[in-house]
Amino acid sequence: MRFNSLNAWLEWQATLNPVEIDLGLERVVEVMQRMGLAREFACPLIMVAGTNGKGSVVSLLAAMARASGLKVGCYTSPHILSYNERITLDGENIDDARLCQAFERIDQARNEVTLTYFEFGTLAAIEIFMHADIDLVILEVGLGGRLDAVNVMEPDVSVITSIALDHTDWLGDNREAIAREKAGIMREQKPVICGETDAPAMLLEAAAQKSAPLFQLGQHYRVEASSPGRWTLISPLGDIQDLPAPALPGEFQLGNAATAIVALQALASRVASKPAITLEDIRRGLQQARLRGRFETLHRQPQVIVDVAHNPHAVAALVAQLQTQHVQGSTRIVLAMLADKPVDEVIELLLPIADDWYCAGLEENPRGLSAATIAATLTQKLNSHARLTQQPADVKLCAELTVEVAIESALRDAQPEDRIIILGSFYTVAVAIDYFSRMAMLNHQAES
Repeated sequence: MRFNSLNAWLEWQATLNPVEIDLGLERVVEVMQRMGLAREFACPLIMVAGTNGKGSVVSLLAAMARASGLKVGCYTSPHILSYNERITLDGENIDDARLCQAFERIDQARNEVTLTYFEFGTLAAIEIFMHADIDLVILEVGLGGRLDAVNVMEPDVSVITSIALDHTDWLGDNREAIAREKAGIMREQKPVICGETDAPAMLLEAAAQKSAPLFQLGQHYRVEASSPGRWTLISPLGDIQDLPAPALPGEFQLGNAATAIVALQALASRVASKPAITLEDIRRGLQQARLRGRFETLHRQPQVIVDVAHNPHAVAALVAQLQTQHVQGSTRIVLAMLADKPVDEVIELLLPIADDWYCAGLEENPRGLSAATIAATLTQKLNSHARLTQQPADVKLCAELTVEVAIESALRDAQPEDRIIILGSFYTVAVAIDYFSRMAMLNHQAES
């Protein structure tokens, strides 16, 4: 074996291809052929693409399927704390040994093919699922769809959660171009579930060209509120009443839950699962779904919420959710982002709810923005708004070198009735979760 530890494998993979993102299916297909891997699983496959909401829909799909007794394999990215999170078998993260074995088989087969870090992980997931005793596979597309490594497989149902501007250097600078890339996961005459209420024309045209039955949120299926905390799904594949709110926090999760349920309905119309997913399984699964880093509360008094939101579409949803919640004190924003994200637009969206800002750097990441860059952008925005409103920008602005130091500064300044919102990147949230986990452990040790 080339390496004996998972970390050694991952460090090497990050250097194998000189390009971090190298879209295209040719390399993956070539290695799959050498490994003798088919492009279809023995069990059904649901493929999930989209700008935002992919992780939530995958989590909901898996929870509902598992509630019925189905064994589920999931592949998602990126991870938050551990690479092993990317591949789960029946709800459990894959272990290091199995990952290393898969990486070794891929390495032996690839010869001189320069796979990317993501392609290695995708092939490992495919190889592991091919040899696992599972009833359903759920694959989350990493970037776009058409040229993403995940798209080498043949889905029975395709899901496109949302279409917004992100990764514009690779996918295009408008929604129609991005829709074209995401439509690449559609298959001839196979169902497509679209959780985007304002679907670009390109997406609709692509479905029509492939004769793929399209189910769009707001057009073909919808959410209707019923009693407090309950809702009804109106679906051409069967209405479902008296559903509980999903365990994933946020009003927007109702749309994700509806999308996931319709995807399971569409799958059932094509492939009979054993055991079948019942209405009670759906209700139970909605309440059992878990996903880290999405409007997740890590601390109370002051309340600390983390969210991986890193593009305007996701941040707008986060702000809308925050505005529905009353806060007695101040709202303190800890923001750290990557350089290829529109930090100015993100700041603009956060201004209406923010009282104090703590800009942090992700400089340990080659793609990270420095705290000084974020602070300079924020200062420009604050000055511009002050001129427009003829009011001083009465906020506190801190620029810290790291996310952890920014969190400590925010906690030091905060009163119990304040709230602290930490966002901007998966990397940002990972630091926050690790920080508060360590803090909780220290407190527990002190109490015992």
